[in-house]
Order: sequence, then C-alpha cells, then structure tokens
Amino acid sequence: MRIIDWDTVIIGAGPAGLAAAVSAGERGARTCLLEREERPGGILKQCIHDGFGLVRFQEKITGPEYAYRYIEMVKAGKIPIFTETYLTKVQDENNGFLLTTVSPGRGVEKHRAKSIVLSTGCRERTDRQVFIHGERPAGIYTAGLAQYFVNIQGLLPGKRTVILGSGDIGLIMARRLTLEGVEVEGVYEIKGEPSGLTRNIVQCLEDFGIPLHLSTTIVRVLGSRRLSGVVAASVDEEFRPIPGTEREIPCDTLILSVGLIPENEIAETLSLSADPATRGPKVDQWNMTEKPGVFVCGNALQVNDLVDYVSENGHTAGAKAAVWAESPWSGAEELVLTKGKNIQALVPQRIVLKDLGPVPIFFRSAESLEGVVFLLKTGDRVIKRKKFHSVRPPEMERVEVDFSSLRDKGFIGEFREVSAHLEREVQEEV
Repeated sequence: MRIIDWDTVIIGAGPAGLAAAVSAGERGARTCLLEREERPGGILKQCIHDGFGLVRFQEKITGPEYAYRYIEMVKAGKIPIFTETYLTKVQDENNGFLLTTVSPGRGVEKHRAKSIVLSTGCRERTDRQVFIHGERPAGIYTAGLAQYFVNIQGLLPGKRTVILGSGDIGLIMARRLTLEGVEVEGVYEIKGEPSGLTRNIVQCLEDFGIPLHLSTTIVRVLGSRRLSGVVAASVDEEFRPIPGTEREIPCDTLILSVGLIPENEIAETLSLSADPATRGPKVDQWNMTEKPGVFVCGNALQVNDLVDYVSENGHTAGAKAAVWAESPWSGAEELVLTKGKNIQALVPQRIVLKDLGPVPIFFRSAESLEGVVFLLKTGDRVIKRKKFHSVRPPEMERVEVDFSSLRDKGFIGEFREVSAHLEREVQEEV
C-alpha cells in the first residue's frame, strides 16, 4: 500500500482546521486536510445567520460566507482536502505519525506526517445524557440537528416546539423556527441564569417575545410514536426537581441545547491527558499537547463562543505544527498556569519558556460577577492585571499576556507556576 508523506496532517476541515491549514501552508509545510463530510466548512455550512467575522474580517457575515473565505484561502495555497475520508488509526512511527484512512473513492490509504493537528470540533449532548425520562418518540432533536433540517434540508421539525437549554444554538433556533412560522412555547433553562451570549438572549428571545424560564427543566417526555408533550418542573439550588411544580406542556417537538462536548476520541487513542474543565487536551501557548508533535485547536480544545477565536487558535496550531515538522524542539523549561479564585476554565495550561512573546489566555469565570479584576499572580506578586466590567460563565474572556516583557523584567526564572484569579479588589501591579 502506498504511503503519502506530509509535513503536517490536519484532521477536520471546519473553521479551526481550515485556519490551521492556511497557516501551515504559509510556512511552506506540505499539508493536507482530512474531512469526513462531503464538503469542508464544519458547522458553519448550516449557520445561515450573520454575526460571524466581526474580529477576523471586521464585518458581519454569515457562517457559509465565513467558511467560503477560508476554503478559498486553502485552495489558493494548493492544499488538498480529502473529503468523505475517515481516520481509522493513528500510530507513532519514526518521530512522526502514520495515519490510516478509508474513503469511498480512494479506499484504504496511509499518510505519514511529522506533526498532526486535531481540529475535530465538538458534539451535542442528547436527551439521554441529561436523564430525561420517557419513551423514545419521534420529535426530539438536538439544536444542531434541527438547524441542519431547517437550513440545509428545508424541513420543519414540527409545529409547536419546546426548547430545553439556553445555549447559543438553541437561542438561535428559537428565532429561526419563529421566523418559519413554528410556535416556540418557550425556552427552559435548569440554571438560574442563561447559558448563551447576552446578545443572543436579546436578539433571539426578547426581540421575538419568546419566554425564558430559568431554574426550570424538562423531567419527562410524553408520547410513544410521536412526542405529544413534555413535563416541566422547577428545580432547587442542587438542580433537583421540586415536587408539586410539575406541569404538562403540549408540543410535538423538543429541541435540546444542553451543552457541547469536545470531540476527542482521537486524542484518547493517543493517551493525551484532558483538562476536566474544558474536556479538551492540555496544551501550551502554541496549542501543542503533552505528546510532542500533536497539536489541537478549535472546539476540540475547548468550546468557543466566537468562530473568530476558533480561527485564531487554528492559525496558532497550524503555524507551530509546520515549525515542528521542520525543526522539532525539546528540553525547554515550562511555566505552569493554574486556576485560582473564581476561575472555572483556563487555556493554555502551560507556557513553554522558548521564543516568548504575547500569549492570549482564555478563561471562563466560575460565576457571574461585576466589577472584577483578572489577576495573574505568582504567590502574592501580581504580574498581569485587567479590569472587567462583568464576567459570566457562558462568555469566554481573552487576556493577552506578553511573557517576553515579563522575562525582561526578570520575573521568568524566579518562578515556575502562576495562577489566574478574578477578584473584586484592585491590587498594585508589579
């Protein structure tokens, strides 16, 4: 069997993978993309609403338009995209990797790479993963699947809909279905505050008069062959249904927007350790995992709010994967980043003390807070401070830290661990 040699192989041709391919190609790496769907673009293909590209392109465009621009960049770089191609095995081989793929048109193939980039995206939680009782009637969809039916297939899932979860896709589908004439009875959220971006709460629910029921969940579905209704109940502080608060809601469709999980089965086969908070592999500032030569980006690393951030870390991963393929590095000391007060998730988890420069640090707060300061500290010494008017767990925040400046001040070398905190008190910066 013929083996095709590459410098960098990128797995997944969604927004992160496309950005990684562009970046790797610009640095002269022999690069290819492996994509299991028949067309590249990932989830963007069905996101026909606008709001994409505000950071990357400084304009508001739709998901397909955003994907098209990157696909054109990939084509301009003459980077091949192998579509309808499934990765079946990844093996270590001679300081590189051997990937086995299968596709309808080309059969079984093998690709040898010096570095690989995992840009496999994420998947949606289902009704069984959130323990909704009842039969398995027709009419229950994840928000992404409902979006695919409406925007790609031109099919409406039903006439009267209940949406469980206030994630962004669910909010967007509440508006989309309303525009298509579907009655959206309401959005139900188990937490005491919405899970989606504030702008989507306003534009998708408030602007259309769609009610949002907080601290409420769906405990049972009704019907056997086709959904006939759901049972909603209020929950306590431990998210347990409160007896006596149940009420039946007639509907023929239930749409679930109850969270996304990074798609990391490939990472698991490579024995990459995951961060429990992000559910993605732990990485350094260049998105390289603990396994040398394996990089990860996009929603496979952590679930992002903005596609612009997905593209940003895709570019970072692709660029460094190309550099690694040409000249691997080893033995560099590392600085560990840890979560401190009021921090739920933090990426990256470590900084390689080599070629230091500005590093974007992404974090989510553990709770909604106002008038706080992000502090990067070693012991009691503050080395970075940034004020935030407000922070919410659903909204990922970005702070850029110039580690080369910290080295120039003599801080690098004094410590090997820093922690991130959100505090109300403003402290003096060193």
